[in-house]
Amino acid sequence: MTKAINILFFLLVLSFFFTTYKYYSSKKNIEAKDLNRKNINEIINTKISNLPILNNDTNNVIDFNDGFSNKIKDDKPRSFWNLLKSE
Repeated sequence: MTKAINILFFLLVLSFFFTTYKYYSSKKNIEAKDLNRKNINEIINTKISNLPILNNDTNNVIDFNDGFSNKIKDDKPRSFWNLLKSE
């Protein structure tokens, strides 16, 4: 029984690889790849031309807060590296 299942799995894997190779080596797929590679600049230009231009509305929005760096200076020094030292 297990030999039959092993043979079935082997045939399924073999058929998968065969159909994958058959698809990727087909003339239809090769022509489609070549057409896409030749027209890639045109495709990119049409996609770029349809992009909307957004207005800049971020003037004076971000305020720098340096309170975090002051808090680190006030705290005691970190002792992570002291954990790795052997005595």
